[in-house]
Amino acid sequence: MKDSAVAAEQKRPAQRTTGDLTRAAVSGWLGTAMEFMDFQLYSLAAAIVFNKIFFPDVSPAIGLIAAMATYGVGYVARLAGAVYFGRMGDRIGRKRVLYLTVLMMGASTTLIGALPTYTTIGILAPILLVLLRLVQGFGAGAEIAGATVLLVEYAPVRRRGLVASLVSLGTNSGTLAASGLWAILLAVLTEEQLLSWGWRLPFLLSFGLMFFAVWLRRGLKESPVFEERPDVVDGVALARDEVESAIADADRGAADVLAAGIRQRKGKAFFVALGLRFGQAGNSGLIQTFLIGYIATELAVGRSVPTDAIVYGSLLGFATVPVVGLLGDRFGRRVLYLALSLLTVVIAFPVMFLISSGSTPAVMIGMVLGLNVGVLGLFSLESVTMAELFGSRTRFTQLALAKEIGGILATAIGPVLAATLTALTGSWWPIAAMLVVYSLITFVSAFLAPETRGRDLVRLEDAI
Repeated sequence: MKDSAVAAEQKRPAQRTTGDLTRAAVSGWLGTAMEFMDFQLYSLAAAIVFNKIFFPDVSPAIGLIAAMATYGVGYVARLAGAVYFGRMGDRIGRKRVLYLTVLMMGASTTLIGALPTYTTIGILAPILLVLLRLVQGFGAGAEIAGATVLLVEYAPVRRRGLVASLVSLGTNSGTLAASGLWAILLAVLTEEQLLSWGWRLPFLLSFGLMFFAVWLRRGLKESPVFEERPDVVDGVALARDEVESAIADADRGAADVLAAGIRQRKGKAFFVALGLRFGQAGNSGLIQTFLIGYIATELAVGRSVPTDAIVYGSLLGFATVPVVGLLGDRFGRRVLYLALSLLTVVIAFPVMFLISSGSTPAVMIGMVLGLNVGVLGLFSLESVTMAELFGSRTRFTQLALAKEIGGILATAIGPVLAATLTALTGSWWPIAAMLVVYSLITFVSAFLAPETRGRDLVRLEDAI
């Protein structure tokens, strides 16, 4: 039995240099960039070409729905990955999990680019596509949660929002890289070239990014918060029965610290985090996935316009994300959540009116505005706030589950629902209504949430 040396006061603070923080920051940014590049490559391909390559024997509308459905199945696998790798990350540390997740994501994405098409092997082609999508999702299910936890636990208290926003910049970088690649392909290739071989290039090129990310994470040090946890001995978290024994043997102060983490009733922080996630995830699925295909197929706009808009929006996001992170450090998380979610509600119908006009400048303005306010701004806050809500003993698991359940309920189902509703109504208003509903859920959750800025992340219990 491991003894009561797990007591909080007997733990020495883990020391990390500026170089360690820099490596952790780059690692978190790069891994998240890779995750979102992989998923954005897939989502754009699903919206632009996969309905023709893997589902050619159905109508364009049904093909788009089927392609979006294959996009959605990855989120089911993400949930399984969140459970499996999240528990592993809380048990044996953050860095080992992050090494595995980036390897799984990169390998599956590269193999998608080597798949035969429907015309070559028939129904086996979409089956293999779904299988690789499941592997990709299983690894990605813990990647962004792990990167978020790692950066938040590395960051200085007064700069957590800014440092954690690098995760959001990673998503922005990945989105930009994927959208930029597709914008180039759409600009320089003919339809025939794109469908025959051009669509493979972005997936195959992702191998280089995977190789660099794996190399970088080999030398990454463990999170200092994980090492300082009072329930961690020799790099492994004690099981519940071991903690109970340690509580019985420890003095009152140490016993109270340990008991707070394992005897608190869980649930409140998780559901608040889930609501905070809902707005960003749902808005992202609509703006960054569904609208790409909708604009290209339904509005008679040039096929490169929506991808160009995502590129411009992502570029602006390099200012939006750190500014929101800094404001969160200055004024707190809660007030900014309330402001951004309410602003998204206000602009939802005007944004969709601009996009539905079919005018290229209006489409650009609407997409850029919606992306930065309703997706990237909220994501910058989400990176730090959700991590601060949870105690260190279950932070990785709860954060991963909140992100992935929110993804399944909003991001994965949203594009399919939007495709169905717009097909039934022949109008854009259901998309705007969905943006409003998603953002109101986040607004209510932020209203119910405590302010988490400056919280001690070594504490084992949740914030509420």
